[in-house]
Amino acid sequence: MVLWICLLLLLVGVIAAFTLGDGGTIAGMGGDMIAGLAASLALLVYFASSLFGDYRGRLSGAVRDLALWAALALALIVAYSFREEASMLFNRVAGELLPPGQAIDVSTPREGYHAVRIRKRGDSHFAARAKINGASVTLLVDTGASTVVLKQADARAVGIDTAQLSYTVPVNTANGATYAAAVKLDEIAIGPIVVRDVEALVSRPGALKESLLGMNFLRRLRSYEFSGEFLTLRGT
Repeated sequence: MVLWICLLLLLVGVIAAFTLGDGGTIAGMGGDMIAGLAASLALLVYFASSLFGDYRGRLSGAVRDLALWAALALALIVAYSFREEASMLFNRVAGELLPPGQAIDVSTPREGYHAVRIRKRGDSHFAARAKINGASVTLLVDTGASTVVLKQADARAVGIDTAQLSYTVPVNTANGATYAAAVKLDEIAIGPIVVRDVEALVSRPGALKESLLGMNFLRRLRSYEFSGEFLTLRGT
């Protein structure tokens, strides 16, 4: 029974530390303070039970087990201290294993903004799996496109009535000159990065094979960076 109480206290401390991070508080106490208090209480409960219960008459056994608990508490404190480094390592491994286009959150609390990393596809292009007006859409990252452009199927998926659009905006695509319809998207979200009220175009049927993530989205980020196999987006 005492063992379970101690484990529960340690679990509460770990959850509080990782949930609150550097800025959150409960009753004026930060995550690290709560974690330290929980570990101290666990040790106190275990030591008291050792002296007055299970280890009565076996002080050496109590001291040995107390040392083990102290080592466990120290390991938890060390793990919490290196949580940011561990998170960065996890995100790097995840970026290698997850499918191309899947945004990996690589934000750190101290930077104060969101950052995501996207791995290059097999065809050497970057494509981001985004949410547009809440619907999942894959967008080819195209710095040569001045604006976001949606193909017909994606436009319908995000709730646009393509039958009511007026295709009067001239555009140049890889397939040649065509016309598109101007629309406004409520929001585009890539991982935790959200950009609202985005001007976009919807291409005529058959004019576009993939929807494009153009410069009018990228310019509204804090920054974007191509580095080898990865594209890093930073925004609010």
